[in-house]
Amino acid sequence: MNEIETLEDFYEIKFSDRPVVRQQGIGDFNVFVMEDVIHSGGRVAIKYTRRDFYKICLCTGANLFHHADKTVRVDGTSLLFFNPQTPYKWEPLSDNQAGYFCIFKEAFFSEKLRSNLGTLPVFNASGKPSYLLNNEQGTFVADIFKKMVAEMNSDFKYKQDLLLSYVTELVYYALKLDPSENLYQTPDAKSRITNLFTDLLDRQFPIISPQERLHLRSPKDYAQHLYLHVNYLNDAVKTTTGKTTSKLVAERVITEAKIMLKHSDWNVAEVGYALGFEDAAHFNNFFKKNTKISPAKFRVKEAALVG
Repeated sequence: MNEIETLEDFYEIKFSDRPVVRQQGIGDFNVFVMEDVIHSGGRVAIKYTRRDFYKICLCTGANLFHHADKTVRVDGTSLLFFNPQTPYKWEPLSDNQAGYFCIFKEAFFSEKLRSNLGTLPVFNASGKPSYLLNNEQGTFVADIFKKMVAEMNSDFKYKQDLLLSYVTELVYYALKLDPSENLYQTPDAKSRITNLFTDLLDRQFPIISPQERLHLRSPKDYAQHLYLHVNYLNDAVKTTTGKTTSKLVAERVITEAKIMLKHSDWNVAEVGYALGFEDAAHFNNFFKKNTKISPAKFRVKEAALVG
């Protein structure tokens, strides 16, 4: 797997041929017109990897969007959300790429919003990151990005707060396009415990070398790490999500396994070991039970689709 791309890597890759104004500070927020980045020499091969920053993009054109273990063709105008937990790659299929994007670190969010990030579908590893927009919706979102661009060039004392309000508006505008029951969960004790669990699960990844291992595999492992009784954790997760703790862990492990099989050159045994399995047979059985296909056949199938 590729190393995590940092914000410094991003500026080096996209703007190696010219200086760029950076808004360094809380969250290192910045916003760009896509055509400016492409014309600056930023149209280089994009690696499939995780980044250590968030990105929200309004894009017009035909593209392939590789996100986690899925590949989706996106045509027209789309609003897309990327988070540090999920690897992705953007593959343009046409030259008429246009739009805007902003990037920022988690510290950019308000404390209240940061505590709920894992429950928002746009930034959840298993949520919906892309939203196809009609002309009216595309114009509305483009206007928000234009306000960001204008604000970045201003000396307004409360510029940081205003930029945050624009980003927050984009997040909740997308959620209104595709409502989720997760948005309306009450902030009770069980929801808070579930948030802690999902955050801990997310932080087990990425695994970027075969020498690393996933250490927290069972509900008991997570309960001990959170200083909870395993039955209490299971009840909270089941009540809040409708799924068992074991099911959520298994789903995430399967997602990561597919990512490794599809986008790394590790052999099946190395993938299984990195995901906490003691032997290849155990990993093979687990993968086949959850996907109805063996890891080796899954890799061959995905390679054929790409080819």
